[in-house]
Amino acid sequence: MRRIYLLAAGLLSMAAANAQVTFGNMQNQISRGKDGINVFDVQKDDKEFKGLSVEVGGAFAMQFQAFNSFNDQASSGTVGGKAYSGYRLTNLENQFNLPAANMVIGAQLADGVRVNLDLYLAARHHNETWVKGGYLQIDKLDFIKKDFLADVMKYTTIKIGQMENNYGDAHFRRTDNGQALLNPFIEGNIMDSFQTDMGMEVYYNRNGWVSMLGVTNGKLNQSVQETDPNVSPTILAKFGYDKQLNKDLRVRLTGSYNHNANMSSNPWSSDRGGSRYYGVMAHNAYTFGGQPVAGNALVAGTQGESTFTTGRYQPGYSQYYTAFMFNPFVKYKGLEFFGTIETTTGGASKTDRSQSKSVNQFVGDVVYRFGQTEQFYLGARYGTVTGELETKDVNASINRLETSAGWFMTKNILAKLAYVDQTYKDFSQVSAGVLNDNYGGQFKGLMFEAVIAF
Repeated sequence: MRRIYLLAAGLLSMAAANAQVTFGNMQNQISRGKDGINVFDVQKDDKEFKGLSVEVGGAFAMQFQAFNSFNDQASSGTVGGKAYSGYRLTNLENQFNLPAANMVIGAQLADGVRVNLDLYLAARHHNETWVKGGYLQIDKLDFIKKDFLADVMKYTTIKIGQMENNYGDAHFRRTDNGQALLNPFIEGNIMDSFQTDMGMEVYYNRNGWVSMLGVTNGKLNQSVQETDPNVSPTILAKFGYDKQLNKDLRVRLTGSYNHNANMSSNPWSSDRGGSRYYGVMAHNAYTFGGQPVAGNALVAGTQGESTFTTGRYQPGYSQYYTAFMFNPFVKYKGLEFFGTIETTTGGASKTDRSQSKSVNQFVGDVVYRFGQTEQFYLGARYGTVTGELETKDVNASINRLETSAGWFMTKNILAKLAYVDQTYKDFSQVSAGVLNDNYGGQFKGLMFEAVIAF
């Protein structure tokens, strides 16, 4: 943490000492405040280049949680010929969660060329400061030659680095650790896609048409050690249409593709910020078949790093996966609709590549923004994940209803209040040799969140 502050102080000192260095004069930057809502992919602006410029930004979020968890497991009994005792879901109290914080350090290096370094100062999985990623964004090639390929670069953007990979549109409306201001709700989707592999993305956006082609090395944690089988690159693609048809109506529809043939990371288990739903559907230690089973609840002082995704679901694919996501978005005056249709298939076995399973997700939300500057909003979202959630050929489902109300005190300060009710259907009583916490499961309650982002 101290090193981060020293770096920020050094950048500010450099700006003060050198008249050729400006502060905060960034090109093609999407706002982290209210003006960044519903801004997808990348954007071009006509901001003049005024030499080397630096910026420091941040985001902070804090929640008060009032949830209860339930399931159909008895405290003791016999299942599959094995007796168990002492089972119960963890009792949750109405209390504050661990606050989350992000930091962004950026620099405009040349006309149309900037760099971003993104950090998590505190997160559920990593309570200490760590680097989310960093990337170089190129919107002009004037560093090669003045106006080099200017007609092409007028519509083209190149991003290179370990960065948030652009699969689908839902990740632009999700909460990213401390950055929760762009999300009208408090959590993301049940199957929450987010990935930060090393790679490159090339965008070409013109006359409302949106396109992107990307490739990554398929690794969340970088290593030069040879693996068996060798990890394959991840292929990403997006195509769609986004147009402000008149002053009141905007329409956007995109389709996205994500594939890896020999996987290391995947889009549904790569986030380290963690779920907003702390401690739900987690159990205390108990005995099963005469053997002790460790608890997976929050542990005082750790904030539950081993269970940082409580309330989410990831399909657990082995070897490979292929995913498609379609996202319609319509905004008419203050009323907006955003949807997610996601179909996924992947390996069901680590040893038999011919075995596959499938999981699908369907989500729709409606948000109504009102007030002189649309500083208030009301929203409702319903999502469901269905398919072979536990194992091949056995179907189950997870369903979530979330309602939300928000108030932008300023463009950079947001207060939210949400109610959530999530249910688990057709899960088995025993899974992987232990009692299944999701068997007849449900959690519900209220959550308040305060967010500052700049």
